[in-house]
Amino acid sequence: MWSLLRLSTLSLAMIMIAGCSEPRIDTRSMPAAVVSVEEVRDSLPAYKRDEFDQALTIMAMSSFDGIDILNPRPMNAAEIAESANAYMHGLTGDEAIEKANELLRNRRARERNQALGILSRLEEKQANAERDREQRAQVTLDSADFYISTSPYGALEPVIELEVTNDSDQRIAELSLRGVVTSPDRDAPWVDEAFYYVVPDGLAPGESAQWSLAPNRFGPWGNREIPDDAQLDVTIEGLHNAEENPLWDAPPLSERQRERLNELREEYGDMAGHSDE
Repeated sequence: MWSLLRLSTLSLAMIMIAGCSEPRIDTRSMPAAVVSVEEVRDSLPAYKRDEFDQALTIMAMSSFDGIDILNPRPMNAAEIAESANAYMHGLTGDEAIEKANELLRNRRARERNQALGILSRLEEKQANAERDREQRAQVTLDSADFYISTSPYGALEPVIELEVTNDSDQRIAELSLRGVVTSPDRDAPWVDEAFYYVVPDGLAPGESAQWSLAPNRFGPWGNREIPDDAQLDVTIEGLHNAEENPLWDAPPLSERQRERLNELREEYGDMAGHSDE
């Protein structure tokens, strides 16, 4: 008798527990999904229902690549059920909210690590460009002059005279240059042209040299109208070693890259160096 009474009591308790169990989302079919979502929502306290709606939207949008789950758009029950079965099947209301929070945490962590990786690469690129700029600045143009002379045969010959000092630790074999010839009474330059000079035997570290270059007299350098008081400005745009490899040519950041770097530093500057990548 006691055993039968105990069995009956346990069975009744199990029935009561089963009857009181929280409803769960059932996504095995579209009708079941729509109905169960509403049942789960209705089972929650009123103050949790908006959070539940947001959680379902986050889970649904997480199933689409390229959608920002941090700024989800509203979706109806049919869209949610169709797109996020794997995320929400079998979840209670509270479990759905926690699942959505987990998805948000994971997404934020991935975005943070991606941002820190970009920050690191941009800072490295900026540092390389600055280092190369400093190295390149150790090769200086001490003087530059331009004039047109007359050859022994009476032909007009343009001449570029340069004096260069190499205070770097590398032997310079070739210089890429840009020359601009201007005069005060003329808005447009007489000459604005890139050229290069191969240094015989190279320019050793600590060495200075003077060179006379003969640009093409049939090009803009040979313009007979260039006045004697015209001014030549020359800039070094590139340097090469004897193996024809460029020296110190890391490019500076573009304007967009500088803006991005400043944005990332402002947002993640305190976390730099702690990326998981």
